[in-house]
Amino acid sequence: MFDKRSWIRLPRNVLVGRGVLSETADAVGELHLAGTPLIVTSPTPRRLAAESVAEQFDGCPMVTVETASFAEVKRVIDEAEDCEAGFLVGVGGGKVIDIAKMASDELGMGFVSVPTAASHDGIVSGRGSVPEGDTRHSVAAEPPLVVVADTGIVADAPWRLTTAGCADIISNYTAVKDWQLAHRLKNVEYSEYAGALSRMTAEMLVDNADSIRPGLEESAWLVIKALVSSGVAMSIAGSSRPASGAEHLISHQLDRIAPGTALHGHQVGVASVVTEYLHSGDMGRWQNVHDALGAIGAPTTAEELGHSPEQFVEAMTTAHEIRDRYTILGDGVSEEAAIEAATVTGVI
Repeated sequence: MFDKRSWIRLPRNVLVGRGVLSETADAVGELHLAGTPLIVTSPTPRRLAAESVAEQFDGCPMVTVETASFAEVKRVIDEAEDCEAGFLVGVGGGKVIDIAKMASDELGMGFVSVPTAASHDGIVSGRGSVPEGDTRHSVAAEPPLVVVADTGIVADAPWRLTTAGCADIISNYTAVKDWQLAHRLKNVEYSEYAGALSRMTAEMLVDNADSIRPGLEESAWLVIKALVSSGVAMSIAGSSRPASGAEHLISHQLDRIAPGTALHGHQVGVASVVTEYLHSGDMGRWQNVHDALGAIGAPTTAEELGHSPEQFVEAMTTAHEIRDRYTILGDGVSEEAAIEAATVTGVI
């Protein structure tokens, strides 16, 4: 008798398009969330979007965060309790969205995601990530109930943030391969549907990389749609597996070795070039990943990230130690193998 059960948490409303920021309150109102919201934002998004959103909720309270940290998550929790907020609205980039998401999860209240940049798939996923010391913690959190992405605002965001979001999605290619490998060798549960959705999302960006350009709303639309799909894939899987494999472990290790050097999305993009090589050894396959990153203007080398060859090789050889997640890195890649993979692919 088949008795498998899972609880898939997905956004109930996703609103994407030009000018949709003005419809935030309407999108939220359809869910009948109780109470007054607390808006969580940062300085620039506050001016660009958060004040407009606050007006829609009759001038609701707002808290501005400066850095991504557990201390800021705690401060948002305290502010929400002090003003007796009914739900949280995160208006900003990845830092703001993650902080608001983690705070709402701790408080057990609803969360609304209003991204002002398409920098990573955290805008809709059930994961939050903040640095602490020389490491970065990724923790489970409730995905947003509502996502409101104004393509006019996202298209005007710094281009490097958009290319980071694109690279984060493109890295799904190797994340899914790692997941399938773990399924075959370690009997890790695998979802065909979540894997296919994640892979399709990566292919959508690779196939359209030449048309993704700065300032184009069509590009913002495409990237936002891909980020939403990636987040949904993770919700279906009940884990970050569809979008996080060896390339993410390498990125997390780079954060430990040289914190603050490069954007998360850019790091996982470059790491996915070498992990694709480790998976297939086929030049055509890793070259496709490399060329797609280059076409959108994302980094393709350690140097472009700001990391030295030694730092990148160190990250490759030690990344398997970060967490108990089986990937193509196995129980560790030798320094010689890491150097070969990074050299052949032009990463170093």
